[in-house]
Amino acid sequence: MTYDDVRDRVKEFLAPQLGGHELADEDDIFALGLVNSLFAMQLALFVEREFSLRLGPEDMEFDNFRSVKGIADLVTAKTAAAA
Repeated sequence: MTYDDVRDRVKEFLAPQLGGHELADEDDIFALGLVNSLFAMQLALFVEREFSLRLGPEDMEFDNFRSVKGIADLVTAKTAAAA
């Protein structure tokens, strides 16, 4: 799975939360007020289920979930490490 594939899936998942807001890959979704901290748990569950990953405590850094780029970087790194 490529970085672009991951990015597109993440953006698709986030779309209902964004209310039509155009989101750049590096936009901080929390600072923009588009999502809240409770949504972070849903986002982590989405990442695990959608990409068949197991996230550990070391993966739960806020920066990994702050932007589409952060999530895509996390997923591609975990996927590469598992290969």
